[in-house]
Amino acid sequence: MPFVNIKTPEAALNAQQKAEISHRITDLLVEYFSEHARPHTMVLIEEVKDGGYYRADEPFSIPPDYRAR
Repeated sequence: MPFVNIKTPEAALNAQQKAEISHRITDLLVEYFSEHARPHTMVLIEEVKDGGYYRADEPFSIPPDYRAR
């Protein structure tokens, strides 16, 4: 069973964007594993609370311009 785990800052994506990412990743995996993989493919999109990411030893908060609308 293909399994993809995506971690993203909280509120970076809206529901439609998450659905599109899931669909596109599933299609990509089907290209490699065949159509038989589609019903068994799982895409998990986890939202990490803002400030829960660290980049260059500094806490990262998503800029307002990048928040989902």
